[in-house]
Amino acid sequence: MAMQQLATASKKAVGMKQTKKAVEKGEAKLVYLAKDADDHILNPLLKLCQQKQIEYHLVENMALLGEACGIQVGAAAAAILGD
Repeated sequence: MAMQQLATASKKAVGMKQTKKAVEKGEAKLVYLAKDADDHILNPLLKLCQQKQIEYHLVENMALLGEACGIQVGAAAAAILGD
């Protein structure tokens, strides 16, 4: 499963703001986006990933993404960071 990588990653960004910063700085290697997040939040990050040519995966929902990140709440976005 693709999210297993996220669960075991030593460095990750969790949440929309942290993930967006990581993408802007070129630190994100792989981005996960929850399909059920609001479009006005999701679309700018999706476009940013495309511009920066960063691979991204869509996840079924925020609860699953949060769980993969090891947090008790949902997450709209997360990223695996480079070393």
